[in-house]
Amino acid sequence: MTSKGEAGLCSTCWEGLYPLQETRCPKCALVHDDSRPCPDPVAWEYGDALWNYRGGRPPFGSLLISGIKSGETGWRMSLLKRINTIELPTWVESVDLITSAPPSPIQRLLRGFDLSEEVARTIATRLVRPYMRTLTKTWFSRRQAKLTESRRRRLPQKNFAMRFGVGVSEKSILLIDDVWTTGTTLLRCTEVLKKSGAKEVRVLALFRAM
Repeated sequence: MTSKGEAGLCSTCWEGLYPLQETRCPKCALVHDDSRPCPDPVAWEYGDALWNYRGGRPPFGSLLISGIKSGETGWRMSLLKRINTIELPTWVESVDLITSAPPSPIQRLLRGFDLSEEVARTIATRLVRPYMRTLTKTWFSRRQAKLTESRRRRLPQKNFAMRFGVGVSEKSILLIDDVWTTGTTLLRCTEVLKKSGAKEVRVLALFRAM
């Protein structure tokens, strides 16, 4: 974190990048009784996020992501800069390949960027690991942010598929997403990767909605 304002936001705002609780589960990144299963389905070996989506007053992660997706380039660059210095989970260092959960092609076209991919490429450079676009999302998929929680959980697996000619057989993969809410996007992407032969999938999000 920085003690100075940056990209038009004051230092108090940036201090709203709250880390998650230390006692969180190493698979779902939530705090729950170890004797009970994770509250949401998980299909990956490890899962974590860098910051609390609803940390700060007002919730800074929510403000930041919505602003970035609306075109706040300075906020985006400042956030990516922090990816180069923040402590990452130790288990990210032993993956073979880094990929990202894709937006629909129309979302990517309208925004002109893919935040999850930019984060994944930044981490890949930092870890000296290859980045590869492995997945595609159907063209007219609705934005997750506009769906209710129950509808997010029913997101069909057919919304995602492997890109033509991409191979992940026997690879340990780090899957990156921007915001982890119900985990359904991560779940569907993980299922596709594992059906395509991935040895294991580990997931990391910028923000976890608590």
